[in-house]
Amino acid sequence: MTRPVYLDFHATTPVDPRVLESMLPYFSDRFGNAASKQHAYGWEAQKAVDAARAAIASAIGASPAEIVFTSGASESNNLAIKGIAHARRGRGDHIITAASEHKSVLDSCKCLEKDGYRVTALGVDAEGFVDLDELRAAITDRTILISIMAANNEIGVLQPLDEIAAIAQERGVVFHTDAAQAAGKVPIDVRTAAVDLLSLTAHKCYGPKGAGALYVRRRKPRLELQCQIDGGGHENGLRSGTLNVPGIVGLGRALELCGEEMPAESARLSAMRDRLFDGLKQNLDGVRLNGPSSSRRLPHNLHVSFDDIEGEALLMALGDLAVSTGSACSSGSQAPSHVLQAIGAVGDRAGASIRFGLGRPTTDHDIDFAIDRVTTVVRALRTHSVKV
Repeated sequence: MTRPVYLDFHATTPVDPRVLESMLPYFSDRFGNAASKQHAYGWEAQKAVDAARAAIASAIGASPAEIVFTSGASESNNLAIKGIAHARRGRGDHIITAASEHKSVLDSCKCLEKDGYRVTALGVDAEGFVDLDELRAAITDRTILISIMAANNEIGVLQPLDEIAAIAQERGVVFHTDAAQAAGKVPIDVRTAAVDLLSLTAHKCYGPKGAGALYVRRRKPRLELQCQIDGGGHENGLRSGTLNVPGIVGLGRALELCGEEMPAESARLSAMRDRLFDGLKQNLDGVRLNGPSSSRRLPHNLHVSFDDIEGEALLMALGDLAVSTGSACSSGSQAPSHVLQAIGAVGDRAGASIRFGLGRPTTDHDIDFAIDRVTTVVRALRTHSVKV
C-alpha cells in the first residue's frame, strides 16, 4: 500500500536517524536513572542529561542551569503560565496573550480565569501580527505576564519578539514565548530578545515525542515559578518526575543538528515553499495566502485558502497527500480554525484552507505531486465532479 506524501511537518516530524542513534543506548545498556547518585548507572545517565542540557541551552543562547525538562511544549506552556501566575499572585492578576495562540496557552489562561485572574487576548491583524501599540495599552499595574508565541503553528507568522520583550521589560512584566514551531527552524537568542520564559519540544524538530523543555531566566534577577507537578523536587524543584533520559538526549541532539543545518535547510525549504505557492496560483484561480509574506513567516510554512469549496470535501479527496486542512466556514462538523477567525479569513465564501508544512525529507517530487494533486482535486470539486 502506497503511503500518502507527507507535508504536515508542523504536526510532527520523524525522528532523524542520527538522533535515534544517539538515543538508543539509553533505552537498554545505559538505562540508569539520572537521579540515582550512588552508582555508575545513575552517573552515566546524569552525564548524558547534562550534555543535552548544555546543547539545548546553546541552541537558544541560554545557560544550562536555565533549562527545565518537561514532556513537551504543552506542559512547558502550562508550567510557564500557571507557574508565574501563582508565584506572582501577590503582585497582580492580569495576563496578556493573543487570540491566535496555541490552545495550550489559551486553555491555560482560561483555567486561570476560573481562579479569578483576568486575561486579555489581543487581536491580530490580517497577517497574524500583534499590534504593539495595543499591547502597550493593554498593560496595567496588575499585569504579571505576557505570553506571545514566536511562530504560529498554522500560518507561520513570526512575531517581533525583540519589540515585545522590550515593552514587557520596560513595564516590569514577565515575557513568555511558545517557541515550539520556531526552535530549530529560525534563529533564537533569549539574551538578545530578553525573553524570560521559552517553551520548546523535540518532536517538531526531528526529535522524539514526549520530550520538551522550558527556559527559565535565572539572572538579573532570578525568575521564580511555582511548580505544577510535585513529588521529588527534580529540576531544581520546578518539575518533579523521573527524567526521560533517552528523550532528553534526543532533544539535545536534534537541536544540535538543526543549528548546524539551519542556514542551508531554511533556504532549501523556503524555495520549495515558494515554488509550491507559485504552482498553485498558476494552475488555479481563487487561491489566497493566509499569513504574512515569505520573509516574515517560517521558511517551511504555507497556508492557503481555495475559494468556493468546502474544507471537509477537500480533506476527504486528498487522501494521498498528508496535509492539515481547516475549513474557514462553520458548516458541517468542521469548526473554523481560531487562527483563521483571528485574522478574519472566515465567512460564507472563505472556502477551504490547507496548511502545508515542508520538512527535511521533502523533495522536489513531493512539491510537484502536491501541486498536481491539489490542482486536480480543487478543479474537480469546483465543477462538482466525482472523479477526484
